[in-house]
Amino acid sequence: MPRKTKKSSSTTPLAPVPAEVLDQFVGQGPLTAEELEAAVHRFKKAIIERALGGELTHHLGYPPGGTKPEATTNHRNGTSAKTILTDTGALAIEVPRDRHATFEPRLIPKHERRFTGFDDKILALYARGLTVREIQAFLADMYAVEVSPDLISTVTDAVKAEITAWQSRPLEPMYPVVFFDALRVKIRDEGTVRSKAVYLALGVLADGSRDILGIWIEQTEGAKFWMRVFTDLQTRGCQDILIAVTDGLKGMGEALGAVFPATTLQTCIVHLLRHSLEFATWKERKPLAAALRTIYTAPSAEAAAEALDAFERGPWGRKFPMIVAAWRRAWPQVIPFFAFPPAIRRVIYTTNALESVHAQLRKIIKTRGHFPSDDAATKLIWLALRNILAKWERGVVHWKAAMRQFAILYEDRFTVPLA
Repeated sequence: MPRKTKKSSSTTPLAPVPAEVLDQFVGQGPLTAEELEAAVHRFKKAIIERALGGELTHHLGYPPGGTKPEATTNHRNGTSAKTILTDTGALAIEVPRDRHATFEPRLIPKHERRFTGFDDKILALYARGLTVREIQAFLADMYAVEVSPDLISTVTDAVKAEITAWQSRPLEPMYPVVFFDALRVKIRDEGTVRSKAVYLALGVLADGSRDILGIWIEQTEGAKFWMRVFTDLQTRGCQDILIAVTDGLKGMGEALGAVFPATTLQTCIVHLLRHSLEFATWKERKPLAAALRTIYTAPSAEAAAEALDAFERGPWGRKFPMIVAAWRRAWPQVIPFFAFPPAIRRVIYTTNALESVHAQLRKIIKTRGHFPSDDAATKLIWLALRNILAKWERGVVHWKAAMRQFAILYEDRFTVPLA
């Protein structure tokens, strides 16, 4: 999905409409909202029909009433009525015809019943979580247009080609950091509604900008699944990932070592901290968090191990041995954190950037009881992601300091593309 370029604050001024043209559509005196809407419809109808007439003139090679070229046997053959759906409602127009039926309008192609903008409205509503029936009711209320559920499904299904192109688009050869996390979604599978994991990968580019690298759906995670994910990234051009940040996803370590053996696998510290605090009451959480802070803020892996031993011997460790056990299980993926300088630690400390995306997606999909298929879930999530990414204008906070440290630590692997 292409990253959004910052738009200019200035807008291109519109050319004024001649007064004599406006007089044909708007009389003197005040207008009601209904009269203004009717005038806009008349104006749109006139422009569309004039444009179609111009297309036919270009097709035939002579204007209405003009001299027909000697080599031309084709000529105008009246018009045919057609009702199209526009972003402001249904509009009845007259489409010009030619005798040989070779005229193929480009503005509104043959057999096309929807004008530019109408499909975008349906996609915008669908991307915000409205169901097909809700979109149908909205269009009927707002534009007095009766649209069948099949038409709405056809419009939304038309983005499948875009999704396929996005899922297979070329990637950057190197990503300093990639965050992996899962979102649980209910999807019907073989007649049974199952809770499946939708995995997203958020990549940080060398210049600090962010991008979603792909969407993958799987019922259970494991080494085979992650092997498929990493192989997909590799075949699309990703040659190296410096640091992969996850929340203890099963099988990732083995698959990552097979496809990207030089990549450092790092557990999300914030996820581990939240998991630890779940065992405590609300009154205990603040002092418990302060005690755990001595572990993940240690200057080195050795100092962090000593802090964990001290925590285990202390009152909190004796009261919550399950917290100590959780940290020790994750310790091989925790200690790489202490090898990095502070600026890089701030970047890989948490997967909050990806969790923020998940929070926005949950607001959209919570109205759905379940999805009928994996494709339906992918379609809505991709449309929602397109809206989310369009709002991303800034990259990772404090990236410049981290970028300098990445360039020193990974001087042979960290490359910044030329502007």
